[in-house]
Amino acid sequence: MIERAGRAGRESARHWRYPRLPGVDLLRARYIHKSFARHTHESFVIAAVTAGVEEFHHRGDIVRVGPGGLALVNPDTPHTGHAGAPGGWTYGVLYPSAALVAAVAAETTALRGAAGFRTPGVHDPEAARLVTEVLRAAEEDDALAADSLLRVVVARLLRDHGAALPARTPPAAGARGAARARAILEERMADPPTLAALAAELGTGPFALLRAFRAAYGMPPHTWLTDARVRRARHLLDAGSTPADTAAAVGFTDQSHLSRHFARIVGVPPGAYRKERAATRALQP
Repeated sequence: MIERAGRAGRESARHWRYPRLPGVDLLRARYIHKSFARHTHESFVIAAVTAGVEEFHHRGDIVRVGPGGLALVNPDTPHTGHAGAPGGWTYGVLYPSAALVAAVAAETTALRGAAGFRTPGVHDPEAARLVTEVLRAAEEDDALAADSLLRVVVARLLRDHGAALPARTPPAAGARGAARARAILEERMADPPTLAALAAELGTGPFALLRAFRAAYGMPPHTWLTDARVRRARHLLDAGSTPADTAAAVGFTDQSHLSRHFARIVGVPPGAYRKERAATRALQP
């Protein structure tokens, strides 16, 4: 748990895993001045607001979620997050894996293809209550309740707010170039090329690459690279790497550089994140 005093109160956040609920990350937080950078998740995001208002950008829209509402974000979908009212917001968040959501969809819905959410913000007080009950059950080490309630809330949200996600279409030439640029940045994360060098390697111009990359991934290459670095940093911290070693491995200049970007994407500093992961590993049989 991290806590930080603010001008209008105290922020707090805990980002953790419950070892008896595999495939799900958990977050409880109160944010006042927090501003999440544009980022993505490998998992789904199911965030139940219990006080205040969260506001976030999602596919060109501004979404506001207040008490009794949920923010629903599909994997690999760029979005932000910040206070939508004075005093910030308080919420509980479930991050179920795509595999878990797919399993629930296959058992409880008639959706065909990859299942996801059709709208990023909904008012559903009962589903929001269930999210908080999942978190409470995990905190109380009630594995049966946590797993049962998780599946119930995912099934409910898919039933009421779910849809089959659009099938991937063959990429156009610009999208193919963006995919190649993404692969290069992934491979050379610790020492990436400049935009001009990357475009030259792909046989295109810098502005053409910028347009194609943004169209394909919802953000420019440098923003995507920061997001990818933090995503890889999470995996390294999960495995026990220190924040300093992790920063060097993913290409941040130092630990403070990692900490700044990590907190703006994950919601907690890398040290607090690693401490929770270490505690989870210690509880595993």
